Amino acid sequence: MQHALTLAVQAAEAGEVPVGAVLVHDDKLIAEGWNQPISAHDPTAHAEIVTLRKAGQALGNYRLTGATLYVTLEPCTMCAGAIIHARIGRLVYGAADPRTGVAQSVTSLFEEPWHNHRVEVTGGVLAEPCGEILKDFFQQRR
Repeated sequence: MQHALTLAVQAAEAGEVPVGAVLVHDDKLIAEGWNQPISAHDPTAHAEIVTLRKAGQALGNYRLTGATLYVTLEPCTMCAGAIIHARIGRLVYGAADPRTGVAQSVTSLFEEPWHNHRVEVTGGVLAEPCGEILKDFFQQRR
């Protein structure tokens, strides 16, 4: 998670909402990413999606079974769907997102019975520094 925080700072420095993500498989860092929708002109370029795309390329497979995704902010609906479809084994996130977080805050999308894959979810890891980066970013913009 500490590395994901570093990536979140990189996103903020680029003028993006500061969210970072890393994917670990077999105790190895496979891919990393940060929010890039503004610079990439791509509404899907959230940190999780960027990281999942890179991981799929690195492993030569869109199914990332057994991998752990660390992200500094609770995922949105789009990212949660991608995490489920990628067959991520475990999601670890930092700050809760009370407005759009679908791991535990607004709803628990990962627990819906219609999904054919279950993701183990752990929230609140380094929640304070993950939340502070976001708070500072938005305070500077107001």
